[in-house]
Amino acid sequence: MPLTQEKKQELIEGFKTHSTDTGSPEVQVAMLTERVNQLTQHLRSNPKDFASRRGLLKIISQRKQLLGYVAKMDAPRYQKIVERLGLRR
Repeated sequence: MPLTQEKKQELIEGFKTHSTDTGSPEVQVAMLTERVNQLTQHLRSNPKDFASRRGLLKIISQRKQLLGYVAKMDAPRYQKIVERLGLRR
């Protein structure tokens, strides 16, 4: 269930900060959020899949660390990411 190459390219195009950007925090958080959404859907139909649940928790933790870094370094950039991805309802 990894992200397809097309979906990755779409996310990179949507969140890149400059023309050759592939690894900025915005792009990384967007990819992790998409993966979280996929795993959440998977776990709704497979509630006893504990290995995937552990993977989901690790991905959420990684995303939280990246968001914490961005919030500490540049608060307006953090707000922009959170609004675009619909996090923190």
